[in-house]
Amino acid sequence: MKNFYKNLFLIISIFISISLFFSFFMTKNNEIIDLSLNQLAQKINNNEVKKIIISGSQLNILLNDDKKAIAQKENESGIIETLKNLGTKEDALQKVDIVVQNESGLRFWAGVLIPTILPLLLIMLFFWFTFRQAKSGINQAFTFGRSNIRLFSPKFHERITFKDVAGLKEAKEELTEIVDFLKSPKKYLDIGARIPRGVLLVGHPGTGKTLLAKAVAGESNVPFFHVSASEFVEMFVGVGAARIRDAFQTAKSAAPSILFIDEIDAVGRQRGAGLGGGNDEREQTLNQILVELDGFDRNTQLIVLAATNRPDVLDPALLRPGRFDRRIILDLPDINDREEILKIHARNKQLEPDVDLKKVAVRTPGFSGADLANLINEAAILAARKNKTKISQNELFEAIEKVILGPERKNKSISQKEKEITAYHEGGHALVAAAIKESDPVHKVSIISRGFAGGYTMKLPIEERRLKTRKQFLADLAMMLGGYAAEKIVFEDISTGASNDLKEATDLTRKLVTRYGMSNLGPITFGETEELIFLGREIATEKNYSEETAKKIDEEVKRIIDHVYNLTISIIKKNKKILDKIAQVLMEKETLEQEEFYELLKPFKLKQVSINF
Repeated sequence: MKNFYKNLFLIISIFISISLFFSFFMTKNNEIIDLSLNQLAQKINNNEVKKIIISGSQLNILLNDDKKAIAQKENESGIIETLKNLGTKEDALQKVDIVVQNESGLRFWAGVLIPTILPLLLIMLFFWFTFRQAKSGINQAFTFGRSNIRLFSPKFHERITFKDVAGLKEAKEELTEIVDFLKSPKKYLDIGARIPRGVLLVGHPGTGKTLLAKAVAGESNVPFFHVSASEFVEMFVGVGAARIRDAFQTAKSAAPSILFIDEIDAVGRQRGAGLGGGNDEREQTLNQILVELDGFDRNTQLIVLAATNRPDVLDPALLRPGRFDRRIILDLPDINDREEILKIHARNKQLEPDVDLKKVAVRTPGFSGADLANLINEAAILAARKNKTKISQNELFEAIEKVILGPERKNKSISQKEKEITAYHEGGHALVAAAIKESDPVHKVSIISRGFAGGYTMKLPIEERRLKTRKQFLADLAMMLGGYAAEKIVFEDISTGASNDLKEATDLTRKLVTRYGMSNLGPITFGETEELIFLGREIATEKNYSEETAKKIDEEVKRIIDHVYNLTISIIKKNKKILDKIAQVLMEKETLEQEEFYELLKPFKLKQVSINF
């Protein structure tokens, strides 16, 4: 209706514009005198007429005083004969300059056709706009069940291969079978083998699931159809199922090909999640996916790849053999993989010759491929902001901190007292981390505000770590309490700066007791974590222990925190001079890098202690 009124307004505007156009050009000039033939004859006899221009049946008259007049004659008769019949004197008529001018053909036909054809054209134009809108609505209704599938063909797009995907060696080995089948299916079919028709890529966000799927298509040199699972679900029942059928039909028609469904958990969640029984649109869509996967012939050369970071919520029917029975796990990259990923993303970046991406990889544990790509881009932006032509190591290090903590806020105004408290707080963290054997080494200490943090102490592991021991957890706990203890000893008071540290310390300690079995309560976990299906999945923790046990858990949490806190107090009191020196340097320089920090500790010969309790 909105478009209809818009078109109606447009047509009315055209009518008005045309009317104004013709009224402007066809309005008689007020200075032109309209004469009858009798009046014209009289003026000729009075020698008042200088010139007559004959144009069809119209007479354009120029008077002696240069005024203009017009008159109309009969079409069949000549003007001279007519004037003589009206009593015009022959000698007076000879003094008038008479010119015969051929009437313009365009003007003639315009005068004839415009009054009749123009209204008809405008009416036709109005109906054309109206039917166009109606046709658009009909076409939309007929194409409502079409899937918004996108083709990524190696013939027309940049080809991505396994060489463009750093790391993920095991995942690429698993997918080599798929590539080989798409390249030469005959040898598999002749021996009676059945290649998995559905492959599920499982991994954290940013680990390269979509990129790996495109690499499979690039290695196989086949069309790659990409669609998001969320595009299948609409408010109208049956639309999602229709789009699934269309997507599979489109991919089959281009076989051998790959159909990639991103974020399949949007429609593949376990059924029975709604209140309305089986007529849920998402469930209808899932049912159609299951039917399409079962409908593959043995010779069908279509591989369905799907990606998710929530495999735990998928319906069991989707994962059974014959459907998505091949699951490939994409882990977060280790230090070597991170270095390779950084090299790939640094290909088109201008780097200084002394840039060492290995050092960047060391400082980025837990980063995904997308995080590393963002890191390189942030470093390039920082270098451009400084009007540099190449990216240096400092920009890369600064980009790491910006990605983790946020941008620096050097202009944030703080008092000298707050600066001193922050320096001792961060110095306490760094000192305790350096004094405990099981702690990771300190990489940087800063009192420059970043994000919501007033300062920060960065410590990173020496090597990649998949498991973590109880002593390492306790070392982290001691480091968290280091800032709180330093404020208490130095200022005999505490500030709100330690609130987040205390929250994280409490959460970590409770996990040690209730989840990891690392307490005096023994090798047992407390509390059941269940996923409740109600309008989707919700996580709830059930208390499966008595009130007496709950009291013991609280007591054990407090016992561990108290013990670690006392150890932290002991370390800071014994090394108070070191803490003063760290705080003094931080107030002067605001930042201490790893080499500077450990160089500062050397004269004091700090003795490390181990956590044993």
